[in-house]
Amino acid sequence: MKAAAKFRSILYRNIRSFFDERDYTEVDTPILSTTLIPESTIENFSTRFQNPFLPSTELYLVPSPEIFMKQLIARGLGSVYQIGHCFRNSEQLGHIHNPEFSMLEYYTVGADEEESIRITEELFASLLPKDSPKYLRPPFARLSVAEAMQQYAGVDLDKHQKQATLAQEAKRLGLTLPDEPESWEETFNRIFLTFVEPNLPQESPLVLERYPKQIECLAQQDGAYRRRWELYVKGVEVANCYDEDRDQATIQAYYRDEYARLVQKREESGTVIPDVDPSLASVFSAMPPCSGVAMGLDRLQMLLMGKSDLEGVILFPLSGMLTSGNTRNL
Repeated sequence: MKAAAKFRSILYRNIRSFFDERDYTEVDTPILSTTLIPESTIENFSTRFQNPFLPSTELYLVPSPEIFMKQLIARGLGSVYQIGHCFRNSEQLGHIHNPEFSMLEYYTVGADEEESIRITEELFASLLPKDSPKYLRPPFARLSVAEAMQQYAGVDLDKHQKQATLAQEAKRLGLTLPDEPESWEETFNRIFLTFVEPNLPQESPLVLERYPKQIECLAQQDGAYRRRWELYVKGVEVANCYDEDRDQATIQAYYRDEYARLVQKREESGTVIPDVDPSLASVFSAMPPCSGVAMGLDRLQMLLMGKSDLEGVILFPLSGMLTSGNTRNL
């Protein structure tokens, strides 16, 4: 554990040096929030603020500092970065999952998703020892989601933009679909997680880019796809990047649609629905052009240390606390 603690201390120091030298401002934003950006694919932790002189208030542990960092960018702070803790409920307790995790998030003003790839390659190069294995070293390989689906599942996404035809492809591949209707995204995920993600090349870091427009997020749309990429290292998803959408009407529509999905999820499974501040759509639209990257630091450290499990990387994993108390030997 001592080695992991020292490794993380040096890792954070080097990350800060990288961004400080490039004139980013390090920010420190709350992990408790009265509102969140609605995201139907994320389960949130909630708690309550109690005060004898004020009304009791529902609060949420943030799944990402995005909600605050974008407000700072809109106020003119420029390029920013943050190292902090994030929280997602209903996460697996597994070799690469923990409900509380460390995140590096950085937004580059004046950049698009292509520029973010270059910056992330430079970040990786600055963190790697000279004798690091090839699967960690830039330049990153590139593959579009459409290319990956064609190569590993034999599915032409351009020809299957409707759920009905994509469902036919899923059945052709031998997948079992539920009797009740499901969304295009849900069917896509069945195919992607079964046939594509396990077979992605691992020889070098891989940028999987141009995600389908049907996968809702706050990345700019470009035809049938979005200006978004994810970084895989040795088959493990490490980072997620958007060319940030700044159109107020689009952001408002995203809020409305995602909130409706959350309401449906609550009816089906009792999921927590966070309060949403609709005025943030106008705040986010006031941002200058920028691109944001969110990088999981626990997974990054795991890979840099040559490990395949977060055990021994996170000093106090929730799985350990649940099974053996909260005392760990350093």
